[in-house]
Amino acid sequence: MGKIIGIIGILLLGFLGFSQEIEEGVSWNKDMRLTWADYKGKVPPADESAATTASGISYSYSANLLHHEVKLDFEVGAYFYPNESWYKPQLCDENTLAHEQLHFDITELFARKMREKLRRTSFSDDVKAEVRKIYRDILKELQQYQEQYDWETNFSRNREKQREWNRKIANALNGEG
Repeated sequence: MGKIIGIIGILLLGFLGFSQEIEEGVSWNKDMRLTWADYKGKVPPADESAATTASGISYSYSANLLHHEVKLDFEVGAYFYPNESWYKPQLCDENTLAHEQLHFDITELFARKMREKLRRTSFSDDVKAEVRKIYRDILKELQQYQEQYDWETNFSRNREKQREWNRKIANALNGEG
């Protein structure tokens, strides 16, 4: 089961904002796969899930007005949060871990989607509100997509659907979907 953690980024060059204090995350990398050793969080006593992957999107940007046009420089990243992620060893296997990895991979897809949206948007002088809206919209869409993934795969128990999602997300990460 994926857990989304949102981080409002640092706003630079005179745009006032706030930053949510959160642990240091592990940046998504196509060559890095999660292991159970990465899951350092405490299992909540009443939680029925086998595992939770805490991942999120963080961003920062600076905006400059140049010839009546707002130019945005930004960074957007997908992160895994080890201290918020946990698993129950007695309920988990490699299939469960692969399912959890895909939650992190899906977060990366939506970070890419946010980067693309920021690249394509023409911003007004209310850039702060416009960037926040894009971020909120992306997080909402990400949450719905993660829930659909869990529902369709029955939290990794439907092996055929899990394989379909594995292919779908791998293709999307490789720019094929």
